[in-house]
Amino acid sequence: MSAKRDYYEVLGVGRDAGASDIKKAYRKCAMKYHPDRNPDDAEAEERFKEAAEAFEVLNDGEKRELYDRYGHEGPSRAGFSGFSGTDEVMSHFEDLFGGLFGFGQRRGGARRGGDMKVELRVSLSDAFEGGEHDVSISRPESCDSCDGSGAEPGSSPQTCPQCNGQGQVIHRQGFFTLQTTCPACRGQGKVISNPCGDCSGTGTVERESTLTINVPAGIDDGQTLRIQGRGLPGAGGGPPGNLYVIVRVTEDPRFIRDEFDIHSNVIVTMFQAAIGCDVEADTLEGRVDIEIEPGTQPGATIKLKGKGMPVLGRGRGRGDHIVHVEVRVPDDLSEEHLVALQRIAEERDEDVSKGSSGFFGFGKKRRRRG
Repeated sequence: MSAKRDYYEVLGVGRDAGASDIKKAYRKCAMKYHPDRNPDDAEAEERFKEAAEAFEVLNDGEKRELYDRYGHEGPSRAGFSGFSGTDEVMSHFEDLFGGLFGFGQRRGGARRGGDMKVELRVSLSDAFEGGEHDVSISRPESCDSCDGSGAEPGSSPQTCPQCNGQGQVIHRQGFFTLQTTCPACRGQGKVISNPCGDCSGTGTVERESTLTINVPAGIDDGQTLRIQGRGLPGAGGGPPGNLYVIVRVTEDPRFIRDEFDIHSNVIVTMFQAAIGCDVEADTLEGRVDIEIEPGTQPGATIKLKGKGMPVLGRGRGRGDHIVHVEVRVPDDLSEEHLVALQRIAEERDEDVSKGSSGFFGFGKKRRRRG
């Protein structure tokens, strides 16, 4: 298929559809286009994948909000990049609805591995620059001794005699037929009479590993990266699950982030604000000189266009950096300074008198005592 269709159109629901309506619509579409009902039908297979992708986005609050705001590019900000193939979509469908409809068992008990989640902490500067970061994960991996078969070297698993390798058994009672996981092989389709000593027949051993992932520039706190095929290993020859890396961006006390814009403060005295000056301000790219115009008021803002966070997505530019000007009044002025300020105020016809003592107690002649 060429251009992607609108996800709401794919599932046949309105943009205000609730979670139950979306799930019901997906189940209807997936049943209609399921590969078991449409063998050797490439278009139906594509529709099946299309429906799964639409459901994955619209059934997730964060991804749905991003999709509504940015279209098909939006969900990538939450780490979703679609499904890689029909096997993954089949597992997705079966995870949601199980074997209720009798589909998905034609693979002789092969099951996709479970997904894993891990957190990665990066600084705001790391999120600004993007780049490679290492994450440590502990997961079961294929046993080297038995090559993942679970059987002692020199032997091999045998076809389960109870289900004949199907991984499922069928129970019939009157007009009803119920298909359940085989209790003898637990859905594997095979049994191991001589288990491997290193993995105790599981076919996997727990290993700690380090994975290098690429963090895109502009990523925000809580967004998730999906690493395909790096989750738990599949069963019965099924594909591995996926690894979801939840990115946590630590706060920088100098900045406040608002999506792709950055906010910071710069402090100047009332004299600098009144006369104007050049001051240095912190940005994500280091300190820069900014100009304070004469007469700048407290709370004024200076926009450094294009100096904020990179906008996710190639060639989408950057946000802005907003500098908020904080004006402070000195509290350590000498008597000469105060007198000079009072004179300026009097020239501007500003009343700075305070009782009989004048401006801060200075500047007016005091009466001599008796």
